[in-house]
Amino acid sequence: MDKIKERMNALRLEADDAQGKVEELKTKVKTLEQENLSKEQEITSLNHRNQLLEAEIEKLETSLKEAKDAASSSAQHDTQNEALQRRLQLLEEEAEEADRNLRETNEKLRQTDVKAGHYERKVQALESSRDQWESKYEEMAKKYTDLQKELHELEVSISNV
Repeated sequence: MDKIKERMNALRLEADDAQGKVEELKTKVKTLEQENLSKEQEITSLNHRNQLLEAEIEKLETSLKEAKDAASSSAQHDTQNEALQRRLQLLEEEAEEADRNLRETNEKLRQTDVKAGHYERKVQALESSRDQWESKYEEMAKKYTDLQKELHELEVSISNV
């Protein structure tokens, strides 16, 4: 009788421990899901920024081409030519800066993709672990129910004796 009580107490403790671990894992999964959502939002933001920078580069390249065309066609006007040369220089610098920004953005996007893949694998591993803990919990709950049934049957048989 004492052994059964001890076993039931041990099973209760084990079930409580398993439930605590399940809650802890659920919390971790929620945290990772939130981090994953944040990273997805960051990816979306970086993709949008990337698109804007690409459009800006095209616009700058068009402006640069136009500035070069205007500079060659107005060679006889020194004053106008100097202004266009300055504009051309600025546009080239802006294009280089935009190109640098684009490369940085692409690198950040690549790193974010790598991190997102890492977190996806982490979430999958945690979900697998959670499923295992849930399975163990269900087994323990069944064992607990079976032991309660056996205890009840034992009490009935003892009371009949």
